[in-house]
Amino acid sequence: MRFRLTEDQRVLKSGFREVLARRFRTEELRGAVDGSGGLDRRLWRELGEVGLFSLRLAEDEGGVGLGVPEAVLVFEEAGRALLPGPLVATHLAAGVVPGAATGETVVTAVGGGGLVEWLDEADVVTGDAAGAVPLRSVDPATPLHRVPGGGSSVRPDDLFVLLTAAEQVGTAARTCEAAVQHARTREQFGRPIGSFQAVKHLCAELLVRVEVARVAVYAAAVTVDPVDIAAARLLADEAAVRGARDSLQVHGGSGFTWEADVHLCLKRAWVRAERGGSITESEELLAGELLVEAG
Repeated sequence: MRFRLTEDQRVLKSGFREVLARRFRTEELRGAVDGSGGLDRRLWRELGEVGLFSLRLAEDEGGVGLGVPEAVLVFEEAGRALLPGPLVATHLAAGVVPGAATGETVVTAVGGGGLVEWLDEADVVTGDAAGAVPLRSVDPATPLHRVPGGGSSVRPDDLFVLLTAAEQVGTAARTCEAAVQHARTREQFGRPIGSFQAVKHLCAELLVRVEVARVAVYAAAVTVDPVDIAAARLLADEAAVRGARDSLQVHGGSGFTWEADVHLCLKRAWVRAERGGSITESEELLAGELLVEAG
């Protein structure tokens, strides 16, 4: 089966990237990392105005009236920009929680393992967050709480997992682009490091993982099948986490400095991988389906 974006989908994707390039630049990312200002409510409302949260809401309900494939494209761009905040939870609450669609209300959710992102900033919490205790988040731009007992083994719904996977693909693409750019410009022994075979292999593997994960996520957005979503989640997590690690290798010591963005991509990818619940559940779901087909 071949999947090609329509012209409208390409315009949607590129248009949202342009919006984020204007509104969420390096300065805003660094501000989110510093954590001094909390969640940018003005940005949140602007995201509501451009339709991020109301994208799948019917037009007669004040939404954009698009579908899951379009939502995946937009969330891929959000992941590429490292946009902070409980984006997926607020998007899924549009049409259910007043003000979520327009960005007036910030909604978070109890995710996998009882993790809750941006609890102190949220107006509404989906799920039982009673007794949640703050954690020291590995990602400085994603404050975390954990519900005792893992939130009674909360399993995020499939669309929550799929949109998170789309964000992972966007972040993986960013780290791939950063690695390639660095390999082209950084010189050692009078030559760009990208001319060395080991670096070439790292960049090639980065690209392969991104494209395989992207295809899987796009396909799952069309079928919305739980097994397809599980497979997409596994590939997207690998592309984002392993891709960021390999990009750090390409960057060398500079990638670990606070001024670099690559380590931020890795930290965000780690947090998102936990948000989707236990990876074992996705593996078992996929393995069960493969056993049925083999039988």
